[in-house]
Amino acid sequence: MAKEHSFDISAKIDMQNFKNAINMVDREVANRYDFKGTTYEVNYNEKAKTLVLIASSDNKLDALKDIAIAKFLKQGLSSKVLDELRVEDSSGDNRKVTFKVVDYIESKEAKKITADIKKMKLKVNAQIEGDSIRVKGAKLDDLQKVMKMVKEGEWDAPLVFENMR
Repeated sequence: MAKEHSFDISAKIDMQNFKNAINMVDREVANRYDFKGTTYEVNYNEKAKTLVLIASSDNKLDALKDIAIAKFLKQGLSSKVLDELRVEDSSGDNRKVTFKVVDYIESKEAKKITADIKKMKLKVNAQIEGDSIRVKGAKLDDLQKVMKMVKEGEWDAPLVFENMR
């Protein structure tokens, strides 16, 4: 009897790396010449899973966003961990952008991923289990083909592969 192999597709992010990236953003902005004497804030709310960036102008806000994304990439996180909710005026003539931290796969997207896996016509089984997708199959080669297809796709969530057995 053949042994069954499996792996999980999820959108979990390493929170330690995420917090490190936020701290690195704060440190870099504090030392940058173009931010000297200007107002800026980097606030992460762990309970609400939001990141708020505040800067004195739209140009500074764009620079702050770019710094944040660069630091996330440097920490091995996808730029898709941040989903921009709104840009608005803040107190004191400042601009504020609010991001939602994405650490889950939406059910609609999970259904699309499982449907795409089934369209491959491989001998694998993909099913949604909570906030992840479990893919099972007898051949490791089939599982690797599924991983390749999912990696090459354009998804909204920052997908991670884990628990390969």
